[in-house]
Amino acid sequence: MSTRSIVAITAGLSQPSSSRLLADRLTAAVTQKAGAQNLDAEVRTFELRDVAHDITDHLLTGFPSPALKEVIDAVAGADGLVAVTPIFNASYSGLFKSFFDVLGDDVLGDKPVLLGATGGTARHSLALEHALRPMFSYLHAVVAPTAVFAATEDWATGGRDTLHARIGRAAAELVALVSAREPVTVADPFALTTSFEDLLGGQGRAVTNDLRL
Repeated sequence: MSTRSIVAITAGLSQPSSSRLLADRLTAAVTQKAGAQNLDAEVRTFELRDVAHDITDHLLTGFPSPALKEVIDAVAGADGLVAVTPIFNASYSGLFKSFFDVLGDDVLGDKPVLLGATGGTARHSLALEHALRPMFSYLHAVVAPTAVFAATEDWATGGRDTLHARIGRAAAELVALVSAREPVTVADPFALTTSFEDLLGGQGRAVTNDLRL
C-alpha cells in the first residue's frame, strides 16, 4: 500500500470550533476514500490559533518561530492539503489569510487542495468561490472541484444528508488528485549538490592554473 501525507489547516478561533470539526470530518473521509484506492493517508492537523502570535511575528520580522516552521514544513511536504476557515464578513478570516501570506509563493505549486469553510448561515457559502478558490488558484494549487461549506444548521442535524454527501464527494476528488501525482519530496537545504571530491578537484585545478600563470 502506497503512503501519502495529508495536512489539514484550520483557522477556527475557539476551542472547540466548527472549523476544526469540519476539518476532522473531511480528513476522516479522505482517509476512508484513500484506503479504498489502496492508499495509506497519513493525516496531520494544525490549528492556526496555536501559532497566531508566531504568524504575526513572522509578518513583522520575516522569520518563523520553530512552532510555525513546523507547520510550514508540514504543508510544504504534504501530498495533499485540507484548508478550512470560518467566514467573516463574506471572506476568509484574517488569521487564515495571514498564514498563507507567510507560507511562500511556491509552496502550493501543483499541490492538491480541498477547501472547506464554516459560517452561521448558508449565504456565506459563496465566499468559497469568490474568495478562497481565487486565492489558491493564484498560489498555483490544484483545487478540488467540490468545496465544502458547513452552516450552523448542518451541525444541528448532525451533518447528515447534503453535508455528508458533499464531504464524501470532495474527499474522493482530493484522493484522485493526490493519487495521480508522485509523492512529494522536499529537498534538504543543507544537502551538498557537489561532492567533496569534485570540490577538491576543482580547487586543485584552480591552484595548478594559478601556478602556470
